[in-house]
Amino acid sequence: MYRINEIFYSLQGEGRHTGRPAVFVRFSGCNLKCPFCDTDFSAATPMSADDIILAISRWQACGFVVITGGEPSLQIDEALVERLHQAGYYVAIETNGTHALPAAIDWVTWSPKDQFAPNVPALALTRINEVKVVFDGEHDPERYVSLAGDAYLCLQPCDTGDTARNQQISQQCIDYILQHPHWHLSLQTHKLLNIQ
Repeated sequence: MYRINEIFYSLQGEGRHTGRPAVFVRFSGCNLKCPFCDTDFSAATPMSADDIILAISRWQACGFVVITGGEPSLQIDEALVERLHQAGYYVAIETNGTHALPAAIDWVTWSPKDQFAPNVPALALTRINEVKVVFDGEHDPERYVSLAGDAYLCLQPCDTGDTARNQQISQQCIDYILQHPHWHLSLQTHKLLNIQ
């Protein structure tokens, strides 16, 4: 059984696949405590692979599933990835990279959190398609470039909950990208559009 926080259909709001319709399967629980986390893990529904496939089947036409959390690597396994593939889905995952992943996942987005959480384990990923760094204006994201290989590089301004601070961070992020053009800007468009 998997502990699922929520399942919903929306547009991917961040990173390389921004704007793409996706079914989100949000796993409950995380091994890190980031100050900006916007997920409530107080409730989790135990679901089998069959339950998950049934729950997402009404949106099968989009063909794209994003496994997210929390930290989905704590629960995701080859069996669920295989079931999702059998059901016709392209499987993407968003992870902090601290645990190994099933090899069959189609798209791996690594979002490192070592700048925000203490005692973060070493990177455990063997393949990365995209690096999405939460940019706070205080930590240099260049340290992730050597670990990224040929992955797509995204900087995402940190949402602090303070409008003035967010504007400052966003401008710093834009300035940083203009000076380091191998990075791309990732905005949380779902928040800008007020969608889930």
